[in-house]
Amino acid sequence: MDQSQVAWVLAAALLAGATGAAAAAPALDTARIERLTGARGQLDAASGVFKVSVPRDELAVQAPGARLTPALGLTSWAAFQPMESGALVMGDLVLTAPQVTPVMDAALDAGLAVTALHDHFLAESPPLRFMHVEGMGDPDVLAKGVGRVFATLRRTAAAKLEAPGEPIDPARTTLDPKKIDGILGRTGTLQSGVYKVVIGRETRMHGTTVGGAMGVNTWAAFAGSDDRAVVDGDFAMLEGELQGVLKALRAGGIEVVAIHQHMTGEEPRILFLHYWGIGPTRSLARGLRTALERTATPAP
Repeated sequence: MDQSQVAWVLAAALLAGATGAAAAAPALDTARIERLTGARGQLDAASGVFKVSVPRDELAVQAPGARLTPALGLTSWAAFQPMESGALVMGDLVLTAPQVTPVMDAALDAGLAVTALHDHFLAESPPLRFMHVEGMGDPDVLAKGVGRVFATLRRTAAAKLEAPGEPIDPARTTLDPKKIDGILGRTGTLQSGVYKVVIGRETRMHGTTVGGAMGVNTWAAFAGSDDRAVVDGDFAMLEGELQGVLKALRAGGIEVVAIHQHMTGEEPRILFLHYWGIGPTRSLARGLRTALERTATPAP
């Protein structure tokens, strides 16, 4: 058998395996998915993927030089793909800023993973955020979870951000850094009214170890008083740590602002999460400590 025959046999075997795997996955009950998600869908017959969509046609979004419409990327969706063990779902949610936290909470409470939170446009008004979710398992459970997310999206469509009281001015910071140190188990630095704690991690890029000094770090910046402070910062995490960190931060009343990458080609892969919170200093520090405990961050 020459090389061309060998290649043909291998290709045929791979095709047969793929066909067999597809045949082994039961077809999705599309009518049931529509009922459980509360959204209309469309089946891609070739792949067996069923995609439900919620156009954000109630939004009047203006970008520099153009008016944005659902067809230009303002449609929330979830795609279901059949598997032998159930189904895989992946989705993208179009959100205004006030919707981010309630929709994230709905997704996490429903057992879905939140995998990204970022921008798709520049300088649009009102500002939009895009949240990516995924899940795997029983199609009914996944569809119910997506339904809860879509229901939250609809319920909060008119939500507005409310200013949480008097703005915190770092120039008037009076908080006690030792209370933060005692909870986080780390010592930071106070500069210009902001107390910052930095916790380095390591990965490898291009055959070289890179760490905290190169930006591979988790950090927290506090300002305000012991009774009412603001904290913002960044979490550096392994992929498998993301969901635990998300849940810990939200349980601690800390909001998630972005989930994305800062590098390419690193090993192990590092994800970054930006966060923001206002509350008593001790409560914020405890929320961060719980999130740190969900990671393999080196002990102090």
